Amino acid sequence: MDNREGKIIAAVEELAPEIIDFTSRLSAEKSTLGNELGALGLMESEMEKLSLPVRRIPIDYDTLAGHPGYAPSPWAEPGKYCLASELPGKSSGTRSLIFNGHLDVVAANPDSWDTDPFVPEIKGNRMFGRGTGDMKAGVAAMLYAAHAVHRAGFSLQGPLTLEAVIEEECSGNGALACRAAGIDADAVLIPEPFGPRLYTAQVGVCWFKVNISGRPVHVQEAGVGANALEKCFPLIRALREMEKEINSRPLPGPYKDIPHPLNLNIGMLSGGDWPSTVAAEAEFHGRMSYPPGTSFSEMKKEIEDALAAAASRDPWLRENPPRVEFYGFRSDGHIQNRDIEQLNILDGCHREFISEPAEEYASTCTTDLRAFYSFGRARGCCYGPVAENIHGVNECVELESIIHTARIYALFAARWCGLEE
Repeated sequence: MDNREGKIIAAVEELAPEIIDFTSRLSAEKSTLGNELGALGLMESEMEKLSLPVRRIPIDYDTLAGHPGYAPSPWAEPGKYCLASELPGKSSGTRSLIFNGHLDVVAANPDSWDTDPFVPEIKGNRMFGRGTGDMKAGVAAMLYAAHAVHRAGFSLQGPLTLEAVIEEECSGNGALACRAAGIDADAVLIPEPFGPRLYTAQVGVCWFKVNISGRPVHVQEAGVGANALEKCFPLIRALREMEKEINSRPLPGPYKDIPHPLNLNIGMLSGGDWPSTVAAEAEFHGRMSYPPGTSFSEMKKEIEDALAAAASRDPWLRENPPRVEFYGFRSDGHIQNRDIEQLNILDGCHREFISEPAEEYASTCTTDLRAFYSFGRARGCCYGPVAENIHGVNECVELESIIHTARIYALFAARWCGLEE
């Protein structure tokens, strides 16, 4: 690390209280689906406070509907947007970079938590709260990493763009809108809370819902009815058999060494309207992952075929087949060879603070890297804070890991884009 880089790291250290404070303020915004405006407004204000330019990128669902990466969704509504801060480089012909982070979070049931999930609280070396780990700590780290370069008295020779997006947790349409708006770069880093590791692979993911019609009757003559809720169970069992079979196949790259990397989740089940009435309607929603190299259309057909085969074995469902609809995620996976310049430079930054090579991580979930690997030219990975219980009860993030992430991002920007006094 040279003297200029040392000044940048010193600036990050000086900014540590502000990074932690912004993590807390951002995590206090309850930015669940449909409620993202508060977090967007706070992010925009923080960018302006740090003298960073701000551009709103609209999520125009009508326009995006023609894009091959668009994920149809029932929550599409006008007025949604993402934020981009585009810092032009000082020299032409230099390498460009994007820091991308999402502001949306999943819901939290306060009755299950030890603290209010949207009143962040520091206990020991951790901050607790919904979204502290996934991924508002990372957003704070990347924002202040960019600010630290300027605070230390430098500009970047190559352009840097900060993206703060929404709908990462349900569709990827936010990051896709940024690609559709023409924002791209040579490298991308996303500070997802998987720790100081090189994230080199992720699976494909799709969401779907299945509707079942029954025959409602009074419970006294239940035998002549058809309970739509109970008809869900053989369909779910068939999907479980499909999941088992897919995991038994030869899998690509690192996934062949991971036990059961492709997971089905039945996340929602509802139906019926009265305890003494055989349920007339029911539906369940699911999420299924699939391996890199498999397309969404191929996975879609496997799910449809599994449901059709199960329905054919049931007299009622054979005559009244379930209706399956795919919405939200339809994101293909990827595998990135570690030996590319972006990851080599990131690994070098990592070694400045942790005197050994960064561990590789192949994920069984998906991130907004999908928008870059499928529809952009930027290549890179996730590298971020250390979190626990993301999407679960008592989510938290390690405070020191937030500052470590900011150090690495600032140093990577300096080395990738180049520095100018």
